[in-house]
Amino acid sequence: MSDEVKSLQIIILFLIISPERGERGSIKVAALTLKSDYKMTIRDALNSALDEEMSADHSVFLMGEEVGEYQGAYKVSKGLLQKYGPDRVVDTPITEAGFTGIGVGAAYYGLKPIVEFMTFNFAMQAMDQIINSSAKTNYMSAGNINVPIVFRGPNGAAAGVGAQHSQCYAAWYGAIPGLKVLSPYSSEDARGLLKAAIRDPDPVVFLENELLYGESFPVSAEVLDSSFSLPIGKAKIEKEGKDVSIAAFSKMVGFSLQAAEILAKDGIDAEVINLRSIRPLDRSTINASVRKTNRLVTVEEGFPQHGVGAEICASVVEDSFGYLDAPVERIAGADVPMPYAANLERMALPQIEDIVRAAKRACYRSVPMSAAA
Repeated sequence: MSDEVKSLQIIILFLIISPERGERGSIKVAALTLKSDYKMTIRDALNSALDEEMSADHSVFLMGEEVGEYQGAYKVSKGLLQKYGPDRVVDTPITEAGFTGIGVGAAYYGLKPIVEFMTFNFAMQAMDQIINSSAKTNYMSAGNINVPIVFRGPNGAAAGVGAQHSQCYAAWYGAIPGLKVLSPYSSEDARGLLKAAIRDPDPVVFLENELLYGESFPVSAEVLDSSFSLPIGKAKIEKEGKDVSIAAFSKMVGFSLQAAEILAKDGIDAEVINLRSIRPLDRSTINASVRKTNRLVTVEEGFPQHGVGAEICASVVEDSFGYLDAPVERIAGADVPMPYAANLERMALPQIEDIVRAAKRACYRSVPMSAAA
């Protein structure tokens, strides 16, 4: 946990327990000021969540490549080895299949492993352990064996790392019964969802984003409380609107919010949905939004075919087809392996202007692609 987070928690704690009744009014004002002004990086949000859950539950431990001595490839586990020792912060060899299997076996026996992958691209080496040994065991044991394990690490494209290190696995894992799949956008998401994942009795795939680790987001005093967590399977309306719904997750939520600002200048009031949870998917929030706006744009970095956006489209067509005033627009990565060249990489990934154009098409404020082709 960073020194800034510790300091803020100490200040808030002092304000709450101060015995001076006559100062309560000013105390509350001071606490609210801290609440609205404080920001935390995704990296610190994840680190503090790991620290607090390891402190609260001695069955929780972290394992993976470079999580200990090096303090994590992205410094998410900074300080944890020094605090909890090598028995609970375990540096592993470069063998995803091996250490993931060890983690699943430990979960069978009641421990709560957090398996860190340096990137989820490397987790492909451990697919058998994640899907066959982890996701299916509770069902195959008739509910007698829980597998309380978290698989976490960066997912999706970074920058200039080529086709083999740039894939989004949200749709891959989202297709598997027995897994819960989470993908945070903000520091509140990262902290609250990771705590929920660690406390959950079932296997959770936790998809972070490498380019967001250093991004700072406002956090409230409630978010900083050690008991804080977010419900799995519940989306968040990041911005309310009435003209078009934009559903996204991870980094694409930020792009969608920026697109919404641009659309507002043209009189289009976009509603932005932060999915947070890929499986279970919050179909009720998505459909309620579409029934209000009558239009939908889905945004994801992954491939378009069989993607998260495709599943959302199917859900809306099944449950809210009569409310649609325009075809659903899907924005996704290009249907090609990720190029290495920076200019081609940008073309292969969704950009803010792509979301703006899609929303305008949905609102009949621009020429449809089919007419322009």
